[in-house]
Amino acid sequence: QLSCLVKVVMLHGIPKDLDSYPKDLLLFLSPSDYAATGSCVQFFANIGKANVDVLQRESSQRKQLLSEALACLKIPDMQVNEENAEILGRLVCDLGGEYIRNSGGNLLKPLSQCESFLPDQVEAIRSVIDRGNTTFGPPEAWSAFTLDELSGLIPVFDHSILQKIPK
Repeated sequence: QLSCLVKVVMLHGIPKDLDSYPKDLLLFLSPSDYAATGSCVQFFANIGKANVDVLQRESSQRKQLLSEALACLKIPDMQVNEENAEILGRLVCDLGGEYIRNSGGNLLKPLSQCESFLPDQVEAIRSVIDRGNTTFGPPEAWSAFTLDELSGLIPVFDHSILQKIPK
């Protein structure tokens, strides 16, 4: 339905008020389509607020969006800072384990919004938490507030992480 709606919206060219349309609609546009109305950073900031799960995980469309977002943001050395993580929004759910490891704790909170994780992502999340050098600190220092902030990640915590968290 969204794909068809995009075609109707784009019949007479790109609307100047494209930002006022539902964010999920933008998933079916390319950054070059959007370029006439704004920057690629603005495009991906809007995409990051969309429900990327409208597109099937591991689909070519989703992979293409992530690839174009990383290129637009000029993310170096597979390392995502907090600002870029905020722009990527829900697209962080598609980042591979290397990005998660290299970005340290910058991705933990955004990743906690993801529906599911691939095995290499789970390993990377555990590795980052085990190192403990995140804004949340090591699991031994976590509070109920920390667990609330990271609640979406609790299913990936293994026994070694869980036993370190204070009761």
